[in-house]
Amino acid sequence: MKLSRLAVLLVTAVLSCAALATPTFSDTRARFQPTEARLLARDGRVLHEMRVDNRARRMEWVALKDVSPAFIEALIASEDQRFFQHSGVDWTAAASAAWDNFTAASGKRPRGASTLTMQVAGLLRDDLAPRVEGRSLKQKWDQAGAARDLEKRWSKAEILEAYLNLVTFRGELQGIAAASRGLFGKHPAGLDRGEAMLLASLLRSPNAPAAQVAQRACVLRERLKVGPDCEAIRLEAASLKRAPQIRSEYSQAPHLARRLLEKPGQAVRTTLDLDVQRTAHSAMQRHLLELSGRNVEDAAVLVLDNASGEVLAWIGSSGALSRSGEIDGVTALRQAGSTLKPFLYGQAIEQRLITAASLIDDSPLNIETTIGVYTPGNYDGGYKGLTSARVALAGSLNVPAVKTLQRVGPEAFRQKLLTFGIDSLKESGDWYGYSLALGSADVSLAALTNAYRALANGGVWTPYKLQSATSSLRREALNPAAAFIVADMLSDNGARAITFDTDSVLATRPWTAVKTGTSKDMRDNWCIGFSSRYTVGVWVGNFSGAPMRDVSGVSG
Repeated sequence: MKLSRLAVLLVTAVLSCAALATPTFSDTRARFQPTEARLLARDGRVLHEMRVDNRARRMEWVALKDVSPAFIEALIASEDQRFFQHSGVDWTAAASAAWDNFTAASGKRPRGASTLTMQVAGLLRDDLAPRVEGRSLKQKWDQAGAARDLEKRWSKAEILEAYLNLVTFRGELQGIAAASRGLFGKHPAGLDRGEAMLLASLLRSPNAPAAQVAQRACVLRERLKVGPDCEAIRLEAASLKRAPQIRSEYSQAPHLARRLLEKPGQAVRTTLDLDVQRTAHSAMQRHLLELSGRNVEDAAVLVLDNASGEVLAWIGSSGALSRSGEIDGVTALRQAGSTLKPFLYGQAIEQRLITAASLIDDSPLNIETTIGVYTPGNYDGGYKGLTSARVALAGSLNVPAVKTLQRVGPEAFRQKLLTFGIDSLKESGDWYGYSLALGSADVSLAALTNAYRALANGGVWTPYKLQSATSSLRREALNPAAAFIVADMLSDNGARAITFDTDSVLATRPWTAVKTGTSKDMRDNWCIGFSSRYTVGVWVGNFSGAPMRDVSGVSG
């Protein structure tokens, strides 16, 4: 009697421990982490999906209702035919397996009788996980106890759903979503009967040769009496790869994803507008194809909301059109060309050195420097004579800009650019010299576009934002009057006509202020513009530094 009571106490204690060790279905799903991280648009739609964990490959958790019924049928038939009848342990199958193993010829692989519930218990608990050397009798007993406890706490649907998401199918593919996408390039809901049978046949030996998998699937097909014939199954099995690749369905912002995504399962919401991102990317690709004969393969685009500073589109490269698509053209430093001129004229106006109507002589100029004579010239090689500052800026004349910088001073201009957030100018103004007026310094599209946004906002600079967090950083980079005048000069199509004609693509129907720029030897091509609501920056060129052929700020 005492021995009997002791046995009862021991069993109770073991069952209590098992109960404590069994997580709830909700906890299991909550702890599940895909190996991918996702970048989200402002409305929650997925922009980009990126793998950040290389130890396995898991996609998002898949609900049971989103799995093909054909696969569920094949799985039950292959792994646990009495799944819906037993309470965790299939004693009939266990007894049959024990007899077969007892009577099996020497060297024949033992037959198992693990139910799906028992397998889930092994997937949930490390101490019950499968081992190369096999489980001991105690481990099998513990697994059976854990399975019975699991059946008391979880529904059959929950057990089945957990199994589908936790089991390894082939190689690194864990879960039905990864297996379906990696092996067949489709979501689990779209699996047909042949594919379902092959996947179910992988479970007993995930890395088995294709012929062995096909043979198991053919046996399963005979059992189910439905599906494609065995020859079709063999052909399908022959295409299964040992190291399958999953092509991401979301690839709109790879550079930003690498910048913001760090942890498996992470979902980072950004300020990007998916529709704007797609539209900008499509326009960029289309235009680059038009320029393909001019040795142009790279580009970058940034779109900002003027009022909030939120980034609406961030396109770092031309992707497949580029041989260096990993480089982020939004943050890469490139020579600014004429895009710095608006800040120079704005500073000169702010300091009352000139007005928009001031006449500046556009004629040959030679400046003595410590390293020789600096002789700036215009893009077209000619000179316009006396021109107003308005025409000089709108028409992007070089000599008037250099003469304006002589009055402002290179170091004072560098300091002004720093207040506009163009912080890549690490050297002194004297180091850059008067060529700074023509954009000899390296800048990023991100900093430059946001500086133009400051002009759009009356000279007030604030950081651009990729996420909704607010920033208290705010400064007046240029007084409102000077900023207004510069914007007006950049929007003057008549003043621009001296260089660009009156019917250029810069003449938009709504009000816009715009400036183009081309660096030395046509290595960088810029166009930055703003309306009352948005600021858009575009860079075109080659990440390799190779010059373009006959590409200006307008055509590029």
